[in-house]
Amino acid sequence: MFEPIGGSAPKYTGKNVINPMAAIGAMAMMLQVIGDQKNDPAVRRAGDRVIEAIKKSCPKMKSQSAGKMGMARATSAIWSAPCCRNACRSGL
Repeated sequence: MFEPIGGSAPKYTGKNVINPMAAIGAMAMMLQVIGDQKNDPAVRRAGDRVIEAIKKSCPKMKSQSAGKMGMARATSAIWSAPCCRNACRSGL
């Protein structure tokens, strides 16, 4: 199962305060495992690129705590990493 742990936090819905790193990381790990299971290197590489983007963007974040980061800032940090931008342009 690829699921970020921590609950759904409905009280934060629509407030742009939740850090999506766990959900994005779970999705990346899912791509890696499915790529390995289906022997699909492109899917595996997609997961690897997201993990690489997380590693490159996380040290730049001031806080990963709920209420401190925000969905927009966290996802922007990841998608601005060169490995993620290049993956998006190439289709994977």
